Amino acid sequence: MSTIRLVHFFVALAALIPAGASKADDNPFAKHGKLRVAKSRTHLEHTDGTPFFFLADTVWSGPALSTEADWKLFLENRKKKGFTAIQFNCLSPWRAAPTDREGRVAFTIADGKLLPNEDFFRQLDARIKAINDMGMLAVPVLAWAHKKGDAGFDLSEAHAAAIVKFQLNRYKDANALFILAGDARYNATDADKWKRIGRLVFADFPDALVTTHPTGMNFPWKDWDNEKWLNILGYQSGHGDDAKTLAWIHSGPAAAYGQQKELTRPLINLEPPYEGHNGYQSKKPHDAYNVRRATYWSLLVAPVAGVTYGGHGVWSWHTKPGEPPTDHLGSGAAKVWKEAMDLPGAAEMGYVRKLFESVPWTELRPAQDLVTQVSKEPAHFVAAAATPDRKVKVFYLPAGDRKTRAPIQPAVGEELTWFNPRTGEFTKNADVVRTAGQTAFDPPNNQDWVLVMRKK
Repeated sequence: MSTIRLVHFFVALAALIPAGASKADDNPFAKHGKLRVAKSRTHLEHTDGTPFFFLADTVWSGPALSTEADWKLFLENRKKKGFTAIQFNCLSPWRAAPTDREGRVAFTIADGKLLPNEDFFRQLDARIKAINDMGMLAVPVLAWAHKKGDAGFDLSEAHAAAIVKFQLNRYKDANALFILAGDARYNATDADKWKRIGRLVFADFPDALVTTHPTGMNFPWKDWDNEKWLNILGYQSGHGDDAKTLAWIHSGPAAAYGQQKELTRPLINLEPPYEGHNGYQSKKPHDAYNVRRATYWSLLVAPVAGVTYGGHGVWSWHTKPGEPPTDHLGSGAAKVWKEAMDLPGAAEMGYVRKLFESVPWTELRPAQDLVTQVSKEPAHFVAAAATPDRKVKVFYLPAGDRKTRAPIQPAVGEELTWFNPRTGEFTKNADVVRTAGQTAFDPPNNQDWVLVMRKK
C-alpha cells in the first residue's frame, strides 16, 4: 500500500472514533468487562472481578438541553475530576426541562397508544454513547415520578411501562445502571405500582443493573426483598441542613441497613445535598463542606459502594445567571452550568475516590465501636469503618476542634495518616494526644479531616 493510501486509511479510521472518546486502555469497560453486583452484595465489579467505585455526577437535564460540543466539554471535565458515572434524566417533559433544546418531547399519546419521538431519542442515543466512550457508566432515570406533569407520573401504568421498556430495548447493550423512577414516593399505592412495572419491564433483562430513586429522607426498602429485579438500593438524603437531617444521614435507616450481617444489595446515596443548592431549613446555599460531610458519612456508615454528587446549575443545565432552575424556585439562584461544573466540591469528589482507592475499600464495614463520640450534636458525628481484621481503619472527623474530637484507641504498631479532603493530600504520622487514660488525635486544623490507621 502506498504512503498516500496509508495516510488516507488512518484518517478514515480516526474519523470512526468519537471525539473525546476514552482509549481502550483507559476505558474500564473495554479493559475489564461490563459491571455486575459483587458476590459480597456490597459493591459493583467488572466481569473480571475488578472493583468499580461508583462516583456519579448529577446532570438531570444535560442530555436534553446540551449541544454535542457542550456535552463533550462537560464529560471531559468530569472525567478529569475523577468521576466514574453520569446520572441523568432521560425523558422530557419533566419539571426542569419541559422539552429538549429543540422543543421536542420524548413521546406523544394518540388514540390510546404511546408513540416515542425518534428524533428526541436519537439525541439521547448520542449522549449515552458519549458517556460510555469516555469510559464512564451511564445512570439514566427512565421515568420521573414525583409530580404531575413529570414523564412517568401522570401516565397510565401501562404507558409508563411501555416507555420504560422502549428505553430498555434501546439501551440494553450500554454500560448502564438503570434508575427505574426518579423521586418516587413509594407510599402504599405508589410502591405497588412501581413494583409491578419493575417486574414487567425487567423480566426480559435479567442481567441489567437496576436501582431506583426515592424522595428525600425516604427509605422504603424493608418490604422489597422479593423484588429480584431491583439489585441495588438507592436513597436520597436530600437538601436539608438541620440537625434532624444530619442525624438521618449518619444514624438513620441507611446506617441500620449497613450494619446488618448479611446484605442483600449494595447501597448508594444517589442525592446528598447539592453544592450551591439552598438548604431546606437555613435557606442558605450548601457549601463544599456540607457536601463532603454528607458524602463521607454516607460512604462510611454502610459498606462502601459509591455516591452521587450534585452541583446546583449543573444538574439543571442552567443557562440563565441569577435565576433558579425551572420549577425549582426554592432551590435558589444557580450558576450557569459552565461555571457550576467547577464548584470546589466537584474536584473534591475526585479526592473522595482517591482516598478510598488507597485502602481496601471493598472490605470496609461500619465500625462505630472504635469511636467514643465526644459531642451529642449530629453535626459532630465521627464516622468509622474498618476491614474485618481491623488492619485498616478509616475515620471521618467533621470538625477538627477538641470539642468534637473523638477518642480513638490505636493498636500497637499502627501507621497513622491524615487525609485532607479539600486538597487530596496525605500526611503520615498523625500527632497523638493522651488525656485521662484515653488517646485522641488532633487534626492539623479545625476543618474536617480523614484519619487512616494501618497495622504494619
